Amino acid sequence: MSQLIVAPAAIPDRDGSLMNITPETAGWSYVGFQVIRLASGQSFQLETGQLEMCLVLLSGKMDVQTRTEQWRNIGQRMNVFERTPPYSVYVPNDDRFEVRALTVVELAVCSAPGRGNYPARLIAPEQVGVETRGYGNIERRIHNILPEQEPADSLLVVEVFTPNGHWSSYPPHKHDRDALPDESLLEETYYFRIQPETGFAMQRVYTDDRSLDETLIVKDGQAVLVPRGYHPVSAPPGYDCYYLNVMAGPTRTWKFHNDPEHAWIMKKPGE
Repeated sequence: MSQLIVAPAAIPDRDGSLMNITPETAGWSYVGFQVIRLASGQSFQLETGQLEMCLVLLSGKMDVQTRTEQWRNIGQRMNVFERTPPYSVYVPNDDRFEVRALTVVELAVCSAPGRGNYPARLIAPEQVGVETRGYGNIERRIHNILPEQEPADSLLVVEVFTPNGHWSSYPPHKHDRDALPDESLLEETYYFRIQPETGFAMQRVYTDDRSLDETLIVKDGQAVLVPRGYHPVSAPPGYDCYYLNVMAGPTRTWKFHNDPEHAWIMKKPGE
């Protein structure tokens, strides 16, 4: 299996963790990503330390408490493929949180360096920007959970629904140069869910000079590391694809560069 693919554990550990990507394990500097699965009544807690965190409630219902805030009975979707925006919670660095599952819960813990500029807050579904991006078989649904227009120190968080037979993160684009205003340097993780779960998605990760050039078969519950390069995704016929993206870098802005060989695809037919 490619070193860019991170597989979940067969069963959660005693704390509920299925996957834990850190800057150290990924070999980069900014993005951390963890998947927690809790049974009803089970709790999970964590000190944020030097990191800000965005808790994305992928499915289920839970209570959340930080040092200064608490929210009860949040959550509405029981499966990401309901395609409704999630509840999320932003937690700053030098804080802590505890979640208590009211149902079976799947929770994503997204992290990056924090600077203490913003307090803990709930991000309700109605605060999530929903858009359709692309056209034809590159059309996909976007949920902007923590875009650059919303307050955070480092994190950018978005989820994408790619219908079967469609492509997303397409045309191929990259954001691996600290060269603003043209391009920003952002590390990125993709966390995949596939419906039906016996299926797969395909992702290519490649650079202009092909020093990195991998084509990946990604299964349900796996994550992909994108340290650099272009990174398009394809959902095969019969299998809908969901992924949660976490990005962070030295500057909190998403400025990408399309692969010049494929940029023409953004022109709709007849233009």
